[in-house]
This record gives sequence, structure tokens and C-alpha cells, in this order.
Amino acid sequence: MCTYALEVERVRKTFTRKERVPRPAGKRTLFKHTKKEEVIALKDIDLYVPKGEAFGVLGPNGSGKSTLIRLASTLLLPDSGSLRIFGHDVEHDATAVKRLINRVSVDAAFFKKFSPIENLMYAARLYGMAPVEAKKKMRAIMTRLGLKESTFTQPMEHMSRGMQQKVAVARGFLTSPILLLLDEPTTGLDPHSKRDVQAFIREIRETENATVLLTTHDMEEADRLCDRIAIIDDGRIVALDDPEGLKARVPPKNGEKTTMEDVFIALTGRTFADAEAAKEVGA
Repeated sequence: MCTYALEVERVRKTFTRKERVPRPAGKRTLFKHTKKEEVIALKDIDLYVPKGEAFGVLGPNGSGKSTLIRLASTLLLPDSGSLRIFGHDVEHDATAVKRLINRVSVDAAFFKKFSPIENLMYAARLYGMAPVEAKKKMRAIMTRLGLKESTFTQPMEHMSRGMQQKVAVARGFLTSPILLLLDEPTTGLDPHSKRDVQAFIREIRETENATVLLTTHDMEEADRLCDRIAIIDDGRIVALDDPEGLKARVPPKNGEKTTMEDVFIALTGRTFADAEAAKEVGA
């Protein structure tokens, strides 16, 4: 019997980035040619997440953490290596994998003219949920996340970015997945709403015994929610331990407690903001 919710073995994923190179001034055509550059998003990583664990992945944009989530959700396939969900290979048994997971993304898509109820009912039908059960459950989840009932039937396009993200979280929990893939789920939320979502994640883990794979920019969030955390930089896992174990690696400064930001600086040689800036310019 498989004891792991997620097994990642020697997984590599490469993308090709295209850049159009302009001709010198005075030439008739605007662009000379297209330059292709190979970008390795994940570099032969290994990772094992036991059932029931909340596992966090910290890293700047472009570090590979969202690629890992997309691989686990069958949206991408690895170039080499293997990735299994509860023993099912994501490439060869994708249908079985999809029954066990759900994904919440920072860039979640909706039918913007539809209401939250209509969007969630559409998702419920895709998963074969009974309409009466689905409607009852979706209302309970949205209420628990702090959405007012008056918003349940208004078009999504009239809702704030933060409210839309809460609906995305509700959609992710609606089907009671046993592996939740949360890709920056609280980005764009105000502090109060962020706490609502974090409390609900903890509640779902306790009541449903779900496994959570969480990517986030919020190091405090990872510290608060996760049993173990991997720090990923430039496609490689540079550290993996429980939060206290990671912080124990870095001596406190000026008598203050070590934070996850201190850990990130110590392990990567730069602040999180510097790492983000470097990724923005392609460094």
C-alpha cells in the first residue's frame, strides 16, 4: 500500500523561451529572427510527501515551484523522471490522478458573467456531484471563507480580486480532494481574508485528512501552515526540513528569533526581494 501522497523522482522540466531580435535601424523588416533559449525549470529533483502532511514550497518567481504544481496536477508532463500521486503515475494514469486532486491557482479562471454559485455548480457537474449536495456544500464553504451570502449570486466580474480568489479556494475544496495543490492561494487577499483561508486549510486537514502541497511567497504563511518546507531556487531544492529545523540552521542575530526570511537569505545568498528582482530581469 502506498504511503506517499506525492513521489517525485529525478524530475526534470525544460521550456523553450523565444525572443524576437530586432534588425539594425534602417532595415525594411522589423525583426531579424527569433532567438530560442532553453530554460530548465526543474533540475532532476527528488521529493516525497507522506499522506496527511502539509508540505510547503518556498521560492521566488521562476524558481520552479509553480511548475511542480502543474506537473502534479497533470497540466504538464515531465521531460524525464517520474511523478506519482498516491501511486498513480501522472503521465500514464492521469484520469485516476485527477479524481484524487484539486488545484487552487493564483490565476484561477472563471466565467466572469456567471455568479459564484453558477461557477461552482459547473465545477460540481464536471465531478459528478449531486446538485442538491453540491449547492449545500458550496454555500457552507463560501460562508466559512467569509463571503457574504449577498455575493453568491452576483456576477464574478463585479467582485474584487480578493473575493474572486476566495471563490477559487471554495472551488478547490468543493470536491473533497485528498491532495490539495495550492499554488499561492492567498495572493491578493487582505490580512483578514488571508487568515480565513489559512484557518480553513487547517480545518480541512483535520476533518478530511487531506494532504496539502502549498507554494507561497509568504514565508510566515508557510511557517504557520506547513509540517515541512522545501526551499527551491533556480530549479533545485536547496533545503528541506520542518520549519523549526530550517530556522535552527541559522544563528539568531541581535537576540531576535530567526525567521524564514533569514533562512532564505542564508541558503540562497540573497533576500527574497533580490531573488524576485533577479528573476524579473532573467538573471
